[in-house]
Amino acid sequence: MADRGVDMLALPKEVKDQLAELDLELSEGDITQKGYEKKRTKLLLPFFIHTPVEAPPPAYDAQAPGPSNASGSTHANAHTQAPPPSSSSRYRDRRSRRPHRSGGTRDDRYRSDIHTEAVQAALAKHKEEKMALPMPTKRRSTYVQSPINNCTPPGSVGLTPSNQPDCFYFLRNSLHSSSSSEDEGALLRQSSVGAGLGAPAPSSLLQPPSLQSPDSWINRSVQGSSTSSSASSASSTLSHGESKPQPQPSQTQTQAQPQYKPQYQPQYQPQYQPQYQPQYQSQLQPQHPAIADMLAQARIGLSENSGPPPDVLAAAPQARGSSQVDRPNNPPVVRGMSRGQSRSSMMETADGVPVNSRVSTKIQQLLNTLKRPKRPPLSEFFVDDQEEIVEVPQPDPNTPRPEGRQIIPVKGEPLGVVSNWPPALQAALARWGATQGKSPALTALDITGKSLYTLTYGKLWSRSVKLAYTLLNKLGPKNEQVLKPGDRVALVYPNSDPGMFWVAFYGCLLAEVIPVPIEVPLSRKDAGSSQVGFLLGSCGVTLALTSEICLKGLPKTPTGEILQFKGWPQLKWVVTDSKYLTKPGKDWQPHIPTANTDPAYIEYKASKEGTVMGVAVSKVAMLTHCQALTQACNYCEGETLVNVLDFKKDMGLWHGVLTSVMNRIHTISVPYAVMKACPLSWVQRVHIHKARVALVKCRDLHWAMMAHREQRDTSLASLRMLIVADGANPWSVSSCDAFLNVFQIHGLKPEVICPCATSPEAMTVAIRRPGVPGTPLPARAILSMGGLSHGVIRVNTEDKNSALTVQDVGHVMPGALMCIVKPEGPPQLCKTDEIGEIVVNSRAGGNMYYGLPGVTKNTFEVIPVNALGAPIGEIPFVRSGLLGFVGPGSLIFVVGKNEGLLMVSGRRHNADDLVATALAVEPVKTVYRGRIAVFSVTVFYDERIVVVAEQRPDASEEDSFQWMSRVLQAIDSIHQVGLYCLALVPANTLPKTHLGGIHIFETKQHFLDGNLHPCNILMCPHTCVTNLPKPRQKQPVGVGPASIMVGNLVAGKRIAQAAGRDLGMIEDQDLIRKLRMWPTMMHQFLSEALQWRAQTDPDHCLYVLLNAKGVAVSTATCVQLHKRAEKIAAALTEKGSINTGDNVVLLYPPGIDLIASFYGCLYAGCVPVTVRPPHPQNLAATLPTVRMIIDVSKAACILTTQNLMRILRSKEAAATLNIKTWPTIIDTDDLPRHRPPTIYKPPTAEMIAYLDFSVSTTGMLTGVKISHSAVSALCRSIKLQCELYSSRQIAICLDPYCGLGFVLWCLASVYSGHQSILIPPMELESCLPLWLSTLSQYRIRDTFCSYSVMELCTKGIGTQTEILKARGLNLSCVRSCVVIAEERARLALTMSFSKLFKDLGLSPRAVSTAFGSRVNLAICMQGTTGPDPSTVYVDMKSLRHDRVRLVERGAPQSLPLMESGKILPGVRVIIVNPETRGPLGDSHLGEIWINSPHSASGYYTIYGEESLQADHFNTKLSFGDPTTLWARTGYLGFVKRTELLDAAGHRHDALFVVGSLDETLELRGLRYHPIDIETSVSRAHRSIAESAVFTWTNLLVVVAELCGSEQDALDLVPLVTNVVLEEHHLIVGVVVIVDPGVIPINSRGEKQRMHLRDSFLADQLDPIYVAYNM
Repeated sequence: MADRGVDMLALPKEVKDQLAELDLELSEGDITQKGYEKKRTKLLLPFFIHTPVEAPPPAYDAQAPGPSNASGSTHANAHTQAPPPSSSSRYRDRRSRRPHRSGGTRDDRYRSDIHTEAVQAALAKHKEEKMALPMPTKRRSTYVQSPINNCTPPGSVGLTPSNQPDCFYFLRNSLHSSSSSEDEGALLRQSSVGAGLGAPAPSSLLQPPSLQSPDSWINRSVQGSSTSSSASSASSTLSHGESKPQPQPSQTQTQAQPQYKPQYQPQYQPQYQPQYQPQYQSQLQPQHPAIADMLAQARIGLSENSGPPPDVLAAAPQARGSSQVDRPNNPPVVRGMSRGQSRSSMMETADGVPVNSRVSTKIQQLLNTLKRPKRPPLSEFFVDDQEEIVEVPQPDPNTPRPEGRQIIPVKGEPLGVVSNWPPALQAALARWGATQGKSPALTALDITGKSLYTLTYGKLWSRSVKLAYTLLNKLGPKNEQVLKPGDRVALVYPNSDPGMFWVAFYGCLLAEVIPVPIEVPLSRKDAGSSQVGFLLGSCGVTLALTSEICLKGLPKTPTGEILQFKGWPQLKWVVTDSKYLTKPGKDWQPHIPTANTDPAYIEYKASKEGTVMGVAVSKVAMLTHCQALTQACNYCEGETLVNVLDFKKDMGLWHGVLTSVMNRIHTISVPYAVMKACPLSWVQRVHIHKARVALVKCRDLHWAMMAHREQRDTSLASLRMLIVADGANPWSVSSCDAFLNVFQIHGLKPEVICPCATSPEAMTVAIRRPGVPGTPLPARAILSMGGLSHGVIRVNTEDKNSALTVQDVGHVMPGALMCIVKPEGPPQLCKTDEIGEIVVNSRAGGNMYYGLPGVTKNTFEVIPVNALGAPIGEIPFVRSGLLGFVGPGSLIFVVGKNEGLLMVSGRRHNADDLVATALAVEPVKTVYRGRIAVFSVTVFYDERIVVVAEQRPDASEEDSFQWMSRVLQAIDSIHQVGLYCLALVPANTLPKTHLGGIHIFETKQHFLDGNLHPCNILMCPHTCVTNLPKPRQKQPVGVGPASIMVGNLVAGKRIAQAAGRDLGMIEDQDLIRKLRMWPTMMHQFLSEALQWRAQTDPDHCLYVLLNAKGVAVSTATCVQLHKRAEKIAAALTEKGSINTGDNVVLLYPPGIDLIASFYGCLYAGCVPVTVRPPHPQNLAATLPTVRMIIDVSKAACILTTQNLMRILRSKEAAATLNIKTWPTIIDTDDLPRHRPPTIYKPPTAEMIAYLDFSVSTTGMLTGVKISHSAVSALCRSIKLQCELYSSRQIAICLDPYCGLGFVLWCLASVYSGHQSILIPPMELESCLPLWLSTLSQYRIRDTFCSYSVMELCTKGIGTQTEILKARGLNLSCVRSCVVIAEERARLALTMSFSKLFKDLGLSPRAVSTAFGSRVNLAICMQGTTGPDPSTVYVDMKSLRHDRVRLVERGAPQSLPLMESGKILPGVRVIIVNPETRGPLGDSHLGEIWINSPHSASGYYTIYGEESLQADHFNTKLSFGDPTTLWARTGYLGFVKRTELLDAAGHRHDALFVVGSLDETLELRGLRYHPIDIETSVSRAHRSIAESAVFTWTNLLVVVAELCGSEQDALDLVPLVTNVVLEEHHLIVGVVVIVDPGVIPINSRGEKQRMHLRDSFLADQLDPIYVAYNM
């Protein structure tokens, strides 16, 4: 926040008042968060306390590694995050908690004792802290063990002694590059930095060596000549110009300035000085000093806009970033700003507009809009409201910032021109094939490590020529040419067969086709298979070369054809074994042109996003790169090289296949399989062949070191270069030191270890040249991890534990120019003490991503710009993806890769560092073979760190949970960053790269798709999500003078009210007789209506009840119903001794008995209460509800069937409750034969007709009293709305026990005379199509159902529409299908129902919804006339603030709402503020109040609480119309006047229901509707069948029903957490995964969330898994 670094108490009063006013504006929503921050910052800016810290330069430790400090990798993180001091108490004093580490050696390339001790010390601090949260609970079946015996992991043989832990180092395969698998599993960031357009490099700047014609060169026989004269291996920087004199610091500051002496002695002095000034020199500021000078000097030059010279004494205690509060000894010093200091540099708005800018934000927005393309993509139609939502952390004034001068490009030594360098690489092969035919080119090893075959240069040449001839002339029928020069061809060869690959590669070069080496596909489900398909597609590959053995091993279809791999283009496979090749005639020679800019080969590279792209390397780049490597490595003709790397790409290809052929080197290729079986094999090969050069990775050093005890008589004295391919990894220094420590006694010289830095795009960036014996070793940089996480270089002086020791990767390559630019945004040159991305300009680099011109521009055509944004020249540079800096003597240091970068809250963290820390936390009991993957996922506007590890099969639950907790603590302590998710998966289940490493991108994809199947998971969103918006502070609500209503306007808007048409009375007696309607003037009671119908139309059939087979099992005509009702009335008076007005419970299954009993009660003068019967199979759960209603309603007797009577008196019922206390039970299957003496007529229509009991969604049992007049008015209202007459037929598939379902089932037919076809919803369980086939069979026009019925049909038979159509099912007759509910319209369900059954003729206009509530059973129903239901889209953020903001369809955070049907005749609706009880304006959210003749009379409760009744049923507005009595529905909604016209021609007012007030969740001061969160959760994963949410002690609990297999259970936890955080800005506290059907629903299909909550708290859910998010 802006007040960090401000003494709030010392502010002037007027500033405090202005701040208070701002806070009020924000809380009332009058200002956005962004505007608030901007104004607040402006107010506080003059009062900032400035204490800038000037860090000294990095120290360089030049000691030679010995046993004492062999493991030089002091734990360090290139990218640590320190949360702002005030963020939480956990971060209060990091410095005191940071652990202490000491030296020592360690057996893991990732780990050092120092690091492990650091982690243990960090954890010791936490020892006293007990876990505050319970362990997750889990069913045993969920814990899936992997078939460990069936899988042999990589490196399982001969790696560790029996007493050593086997948790280790295979991670290099995934997190670093690995032998033969450089970066397959690693995440590569696709740099999206716009590069300026650049002209090609001027010829004067980079002059290529002169090239002769290939023929003359080959024919010149040079006997025994050395191919390379070793040029000077030194590198140099450009000249720097004069440095600008510094302003004299004050006396105190001068004394306080530490005196640093450069500790670095360069190994050798550069012998070369540039002979020219580059053309862009003038554009660089002349006063910027050299990089080496900057790092060696004691003071770092201040640039113009940095702060005043620091007061080192005052600032010292603050150097570690502690807050003001932590430093009581130093009184805060308020400093002014120096004249040259620009305010905008300190504080900018999120738009980049300086706070004190005179240009208003509006103009700036307009300018930004004008910059946009004319036709924006969809996302740009909507302004991203991130700034309004997200809590933007204010910049910490203590954050280290770069203070050096702008870097000057570094130039490598010139590429020497050697007279006998070949004009093309093929020419070199032709020469050696002709002149040195018997010279060995390649030796391949078998699986045991013994020599398998040796390929000579003569054989290599002749086979390559044969292949070239075959490719060009023999692939098509009748010598048709299938391949033309320039076509791309895939090379598919296993790692164990380098000979075939060499022949294929050089054969393609000679045929002038472009080879694309890829990995051998093993199955259709290979990790990254479809991405490789993308590569082949983008390169236009249609032909694949492979060996016979490899072809046989490829997966085949049953017919024997090669499987079509996922995402791959159709390929023609060609076998390249010698016996299938054709020897060319003597007159045919391959064409070898001089190297030009055409592509020579394409190397694959995986980006951070998982896309596999092809880097095209031109012929001249390939040749120049070989020349540069020859010069840098001082390769000599006839040397021997041992290569452990993948020969298909990267260093393995450049050194082991290309440069070796140019120099006639003998390469010994050690395949990965041999390394697994015998890790020492490469060391033995060096010893046997007296190899001069070895090409390895840190992993190979480590494996050899682990196994060295088995071999005592090896000698590495012959090595002059041990090239460490992944030396750019900061942790490589540990492996190099440990290896040297062990093998120094075997003749290994310290100066032969040569780390290098490479990338597929820039190829070799830098390599350490082989040293001269006896000279001091190169320096190490000891850097502060805190500084690195902010992208700046700071020496670590005070705390060795937070230091990263980095080794250099040598000098820039010969003939190359290099500089460091900012990794994000425009490629601006970094300052000398700033970490940035290395960019290289060289003829020896990649040219483009083949077939992807858009991405190419951002990577291969980068023109660096200076601080003003002006290009520094016209030379294009290539982004290397490596992050680093230039040290003294122009040495290059690399601290990480873009692909492993995790940017969390603006700080950089390195995935490798986090892996190292996790591995140091006693993984032996828990982690399987050290296999850990770290990546980040973007959730809620920031990256969140996820750690996934494979769990040992024998690890216990408790061990695993303990390990995860400790990893959390260690990473939090050491890296100061919170983990979002920690998952443990069964051993051997993570997706693998082709060499067994973890495929990071696929793992991340599995995590996001919910396919990871973890066996343990720990989510920690509470600790790491720090950018949630502030909770809303609610203001007290009062009705002030501003709320005065004028006419129908509130605050300038029409009042939100609407009404149905009038309930007119029909007076025309002729019409009454014609329509067979009962005269409404005469009869106010439904009992009279039935008697009238029995007299006037006795045989008219009112009801037909269907069973599951669709057969009518019983019917009732008017007279049958009347007579049966009479008998029941007689039974009540005789058997039940009932008095008038007594309550009688009707306990019946859905059917005609229920209807007859209802009218029997009316005839006897009793008050019927319909109750759902208990479920015979589940009496324990259902019988108590029945009992409760009977007790609450004080029923005098129970009417029921014989079967149910037996159940009520059964032993099972007795086990649940006391059956002796039932009231009188009357069995209506056995009735008296006579009629009652009289039929009761109530004295007034206001008397109670029946009680309607229902369990609300909040779990409350409420009974309401419905009067006779309300029954008549409601039936008349429905009759008018739906145009119901005696000639009509309607179908009802509803529960008949309460609400509108009961009214339609029992009352409406008797009133209107229409025939009702009754379909009990439970019959659908045994016959899903029953309801729809009834509609079709009876040609029904109007039907009523519930959401649960609609859902059953959608899920159960939505996919069977073709079968139903074939059976003749036709729904074109349906005019209206109304869903009866007491909730918000479920738009998604009604739309999917309409779409699914459209093929059966269902009109999309037919489906609509009704809405009722407890106080008024029917408020809206679509009916037959009037406009279609309208849909609007509202902004969910506004809804949470109790406001309605209409947005366009597809807008982010939009919620579609459908109108809940037309308002019924006689109903008036008004929208009211529930707190002030004042009316609201149109489109404002408020409570829905109703005025209607059919509202309920009040609640029926035991105590008859009058206050409740008065409040909900007879309440008045606080102003406006104070006389009308309204009923409060308890639902939030709004009225919107639409453009549609109703039947009378007026504009239609639509009512939109948002949700029940009782159900809403108050979280963070905002109002959430459970259905919105549940909709998001149900969308999160295909296995979530249903979900429900509730709160528990301020925690949000999500219960999800799992419809998939139980192994999916834990996958749901992160997905549910992500989606709720992303869409609702809430952190889920508990995720409960349960079986399908656990979430209770009521008869209307509404979730009973409070019942669910009670079951959860009583531990009755039997969950599959419960996760407590930390």
